[in-house]
Parts: sequence; C-alpha cells; structure tokens
Amino acid sequence: MSPESSAIRFISIKKGSIAESSRFAAFSGSISETGEAKIHIALDSVDTSIDLRNVRMRFLFFETFAHPEAVISAQIDPARLADLAALQRKQIDLPVTLSLHGVEAGLTIPVAVTLLTENRVAVATVQPVILKLADFNLTTGREKLEEAAGVTITPVGLVSMDLMFERNGAGAATVPAGTTVSGAATAMEASGDFSREACTGRFDILSQGRSVNFAPSTARLDANSRDFLNSLSDIIRRCPGMVVEIGGHTDSQGKAAWNLALSEKRAASVNRYLQQKGIPAERLVAVGYGETTPLVPNDTVQNRARNRRIEFKVLN
Repeated sequence: MSPESSAIRFISIKKGSIAESSRFAAFSGSISETGEAKIHIALDSVDTSIDLRNVRMRFLFFETFAHPEAVISAQIDPARLADLAALQRKQIDLPVTLSLHGVEAGLTIPVAVTLLTENRVAVATVQPVILKLADFNLTTGREKLEEAAGVTITPVGLVSMDLMFERNGAGAATVPAGTTVSGAATAMEASGDFSREACTGRFDILSQGRSVNFAPSTARLDANSRDFLNSLSDIIRRCPGMVVEIGGHTDSQGKAAWNLALSEKRAASVNRYLQQKGIPAERLVAVGYGETTPLVPNDTVQNRARNRRIEFKVLN
C-alpha cells in the first residue's frame, strides 16, 4: 500500500443530524500475488482535528490501551480480476473479516478496483460501510462519549476507504508492517511534555473512562485495569512537576464507614501500582471519598456503577 496516497475515514452522527468526518492517520497494508490482503489500522491515530476529542476517542471509545489496532483481512480470488487489464475498472463484492475491539466479524464490502498502471492499482469502497457499534462491543464506549460530550450519538459508524497499492520488486504489492501515512504524527499522541491545560483535560477524560475496576468488595485490581494504568503512567510522566490526586469513590450500598475505608484502599491500590511503574510517590496523593460525592443518584444499578469509580486530577 502507498499510505500517503490512501485514506481511511469514518463519519459519526450526533444529535440525530450532525455528521462529523474523521480519519485514521496511520495504517499499513499489503496484497500478495495470491490475493491475500491485510490492512492494519492504528486506532491511536484517530484524527478528529481536535486534540482532546482525539483523546476521548482513544480512551473512552476505542479503548486503545487494550485494543490498539483494527485489522481487515481478505482473500481475493485472482480469477475475479483476470479481466482487469481490459476493463481498467471493475466492481466486486469482497468478503472481508474485520477485527475490532476484541471482536471478529465477517462483512461483504462492494469495492471498485481500478488499474492505473501495470504496477499501480486503486481499491475504494463503492459506498460507506455501515458498522453497528453493538456488533463490536462499542456500545459502552458510545455511552461514555455521550456523557463526556453531552450529546446523543447514533449507534452506527460509516467507514470509507480509498487505498492505493503499488507492486513492489518481484511482484507483491506490499509495504513493511507499521508503515504510516505522511503526517500521522499530527494525529498520534504528541511526544514530549504536556501543558497544564492538556494534562488537566486528559486526567478528566481518563476519569470518565471508568477503566479502573476491582474484584467485588475488594481493593484488588482487575487484570484488565493494568493496560489502562500503564497508559495513565505515561501521561503522568509527561506532566512534569504536577501532583496528581487519585480519588476513590463508591456507591451508597452498605455502611458509610465501610464505603469510606474501601474507597481509601482502592485509591491506595492504584497508587501502589503507579509507583511500581516508576511514578515517584511524592507526585501521587491517594484519597478516599466513600459515598460522599456521587456523580448521579444511587437509585439504579447503572447509576451505582457510575458512582463506583477512580478519578484523577491535577492538584498543583
């Protein structure tokens, strides 16, 4: 694939009628002479043109700390394109497998294949591919985005691809794994230290992710929380000199004193883990709030789940 001549975009719809177009800036792909095709998309490269909205998409929606890439695989029968040299352009229905957010699903995508030169071919979706978020366990991520942005989001995404492949050497149209489109760094998480504003915004978004979980009624970290905390530790390192509060919160089930103690233990557990990842103890403050600061009334199972949380904020 020639990434600098290719594009992968998706459209999301909010408030019922407002369409927003975003792209992925880093991807790579190849087609072998036998028709085996594969595309790797770095989900961390999601580009909405707004820094903190990119962060929301990474941490709240795609959960890239646990699911860093999407992969599209297909087996193209060369016989189906045997007449491409004569036709120059041909539309085919292409069965593909999409691996996204821990789910693999089969899709059939109409694509147009255009022979540009003997060694250059374009492959483009004929129409946007409609992906139902529920099919890829992305419903919870959508709900988190809705809470964070204060908008409703239609539970589908419309994906389009315009890909350019070039024959490489002996014949395979390939690129090395990890090749990225030019300018991808503008969409990937910035390197170096963050400003205070950027740090504060990121900690707020990470708090909304509710990605730190514990075994029921204990302060033992869920195994799935570690990938998230590893990403968090990298952000803390890049907020030099700032002290970060780790706030533990519970719902109102049980006695208040027991909830306070549990919230303190859970905050301390996160504190210990971050120190094990190399964050200095003096940069972390663990505080337990118990049931005293609910986000929402503790009147439903869903609301109580939202109130059981770990929050992060910059103290100074």
